[in-house]
Amino acid sequence: MFNKEFKLAIENLSSTEKDKLILRLLKKDLELANRLYFELVDTESVDEKRLKISKTVTHKIKLTNERFYSIGYLNMDIRNISGEINEHVKITKDKFGEISLNLQMLIEALTLNRMHILATKPNNCYKLFIYIIARAFKILLLINAINEDYLIEFKPDLEKLGQLFLSYDYLMKLSINNGFDVNWLLSSEIPKNIVVIHKQIRAQGFLK
Repeated sequence: MFNKEFKLAIENLSSTEKDKLILRLLKKDLELANRLYFELVDTESVDEKRLKISKTVTHKIKLTNERFYSIGYLNMDIRNISGEINEHVKITKDKFGEISLNLQMLIEALTLNRMHILATKPNNCYKLFIYIIARAFKILLLINAINEDYLIEFKPDLEKLGQLFLSYDYLMKLSINNGFDVNWLLSSEIPKNIVVIHKQIRAQGFLK
């Protein structure tokens, strides 16, 4: 990314100049600043931060049900919650939490908002359901990328999410149409070529 001359010039800066430069860069890159704070100063562990985010997810999903306005707003709320999970992962590099928290979010959203979703015309649920399918696909891709020994820990939630998919007719229809096999969730059997499958489906214009 940087040539040798530039790296050498940085190395030759005085400690004072380096400190000023780092602080200036951190002011412009909040994500990097938060990650460095976590790695260098923060006293909370990854597990503690994951638990905190998990509680936040549950609280905010409950609010989406209690303050339900429309399926469109529910979609936006879930995306915002997803953004908080992504931020947690960027800061902590919590690969396990990225999977568990996304599973939690989808399960709680489909469970607590069931009556609102079923009371909405199926076509109006299209964007929400496509996002949920895409997120479920991402969960499987993430599990596929880590040590397979972890799969057993996610199995109960994968099955629970699969059962929730089955309970929504239009969600199941869209899953089939977009190449997502719900049996992957129900059986916790993820195809070895799941990455290739996902790329092909995206290339064909699905999951959008």
